Amino acid sequence: MFQDLRDSNSSKFQVSEFILLGFPGIHSWQHWISLPLALLYLLALSANILILIIINKEATLHQPMYHFLGILAMVDMGMATNIMPKILAILWFNAKSISLPECFLQMYMYAIHCFVAMESGIFVCMAIDRYVAICRPLHYPSIITGSFVVKATVFMALRNSLTTIPIPVFAAQRQYCSKNQIEHCLCSNLGVTSLSCDDDKTVKSIYQLLLAWTLMGSDLGLIILSYALILQSVLKLNSAEAASKALSTCTSHLILILFFYTVIIVISITHSAAMTVPLIPVLLNVLHNVIPPALNPMVYALKNKGLRQGLYKVLKLYFKEGM
Repeated sequence: MFQDLRDSNSSKFQVSEFILLGFPGIHSWQHWISLPLALLYLLALSANILILIIINKEATLHQPMYHFLGILAMVDMGMATNIMPKILAILWFNAKSISLPECFLQMYMYAIHCFVAMESGIFVCMAIDRYVAICRPLHYPSIITGSFVVKATVFMALRNSLTTIPIPVFAAQRQYCSKNQIEHCLCSNLGVTSLSCDDDKTVKSIYQLLLAWTLMGSDLGLIILSYALILQSVLKLNSAEAASKALSTCTSHLILILFFYTVIIVISITHSAAMTVPLIPVLLNVLHNVIPPALNPMVYALKNKGLRQGLYKVLKLYFKEGM
């Protein structure tokens, strides 16, 4: 898609590639950051693969809630893999150049785009799952089915992929005359479009703002509504033990949601201060794509009894076969 777009607008492109400089202000020693980033990336991959293995191996986990968790694990791996190999190549091998089509493709998958928006959408599905399980338990088997999981996932994937296409398309239609150095580790939309030599930014900026509020805002609103109804239902329970048990199934989900959206809000705020402290928003952008994928499996493994039991069985089987 982006190659065709580039060919059709070849007269507008005076640069053949962009140069990703890495973390602004610390270029001389930024390679030291590569070790914790690589460890976080390896942790994200291994932990999410382990989650998928546990869900696949343990028959008791073949339920919609765990299917959503498995989808979340795959989205997390995609989100981290979208940026980390390129960032590590920059830090380890000084591979700073990136072609225009590759840059626009990375931009499409990044930020409020596919993977982050997909993660937000899966959180909505999981919140609906918990709402039906707690507030409509008798109807749960007939509402939250395998078909519901498939339809919800396909809807979220189509929603995020189709609505975010105009962002890299708008960027690819801009004119890039001479500047091609990006003070970032990846092709963020702001970093790329700031290099353009045309001034037509209004329509693109408005679309991006509306998209951010529509996707992330509506998702967060549905999550808040779901948990408000869950809390209302739980408060009506006469048994404190039953209320505690009902809420315990939601704690891991709430922890991840709070972290996910808090970081997004912080990133949005720090972008306004990007001119004074440019390192902070760049570092937060990178960490937001690798810390949640590493954190999510650990939170669920620690807080979810089914996953803990499944992990114990998988490890026990592994060591037994190894001996």
